[in-house]
Amino acid sequence: MKYTVRLARKARAEIDANAAWLAYHISKRTADRWHESVSDTIETLAEFPDGCPAAEEADSLAIDLRQLLHGRRPHVFRILFTIEGDQVLVHRVRHAAQDWIADLEK
Repeated sequence: MKYTVRLARKARAEIDANAAWLAYHISKRTADRWHESVSDTIETLAEFPDGCPAAEEADSLAIDLRQLLHGRRPHVFRILFTIEGDQVLVHRVRHAAQDWIADLEK
């Protein structure tokens, strides 16, 4: 089954903020490559999202929140998403060193 992948506003804002940080602190080229690679990783969720493990905060949020990791140490990001029917909704894209999320703002 092919899923439609959607990004919540918060996820889009986090992707843009991370790319802006990279552009400012490293280079625009690095930021562009990261943005493209994270977008490609997110698109893989269209094929087999239920193969991804539960996020650690799923129990405390009482939802089936899953995660897909992107990047290599020490630059690993957690793509946090839910599966809703034939759609995958990406809620957040956070650095793995950040605290767990407390809620899912959309």
